[in-house]
Amino acid sequence: MRKPRWWAELSLIGVVYAAYTGGRLLVRGDEAEAVDHGLAILRLEGLLGIDAERPLNRLFTDVPALGIPADFAYASLHYLVTPAVLVWLFRRRPAHYRAARAWLMAATLLGLVGFTLLPTCPPRLLDAAHGFTDTMAHFSAYGWWGGEASAPRGLGGMTNQYAAMPSLHVGWALWCGVMLWRYGRTPLPKALGVAYPLLTTVVVMGTANHYLLDAVAGAAVMGAGFLLAPHALRVVDRLRARAGAGRGTGEAPPVVSGGCETFAGEHIPGQRSVATAADDTSTPAR
Repeated sequence: MRKPRWWAELSLIGVVYAAYTGGRLLVRGDEAEAVDHGLAILRLEGLLGIDAERPLNRLFTDVPALGIPADFAYASLHYLVTPAVLVWLFRRRPAHYRAARAWLMAATLLGLVGFTLLPTCPPRLLDAAHGFTDTMAHFSAYGWWGGEASAPRGLGGMTNQYAAMPSLHVGWALWCGVMLWRYGRTPLPKALGVAYPLLTTVVVMGTANHYLLDAVAGAAVMGAGFLLAPHALRVVDRLRARAGAGRGTGEAPPVVSGGCETFAGEHIPGQRSVATAADDTSTPAR
């Protein structure tokens, strides 16, 4: 398998990410529907006894030493760690890069399907009576973000705030963790591979950006992407093979002396023929 070209990979990832970002903006759901979905998730978590968002959010709000770093982590690591792991795989583990990249892209596109089918209001945008505080708005004086998710101040209109289910913050962090665990060769990357997705899950809930079930759905989407990626790669390989066959081999006909072209097996009188591999195997040694 030929090693991927860095410029082609960068272009492909840029196109997919642009489509993902544009898709998120185009599938903004109805606010009332999104709020209903968010409250339904809260009720389900309450029935299951797994509604851990409120105590975490109160802790992050009351203790700035936790809330402010968590806000920085939510606003930045998602966009820094994932590309860094991709570059690391491309440079240090090229044999595994293509499959890993296909897995990430397949899961990301599945996440977009989730945003389309289930627009969900995150905890921070629910009515204050539900007991959540938007820590990024609360501590916005300390960072570059405003009161609208992790978008820089003044750019809140360029993000879909109802794209909470599934949590791709958690999904991408899980992908990074698996890559570091599987392909890291020292204890440090393996430890980071375990810690990073766990830390991300706590951060997205403590900052009131996601429910616990959003995180579970993010992990499920990554699982589905893992199963789908090999099939997607096979389809791409078949299409490339057909495109190559359609263009032909591009090989020129055999050329003998003087630039005169002949058909295979045809000889110019008086000229010695060039021995082929077949001739070597059929002619006995002297």
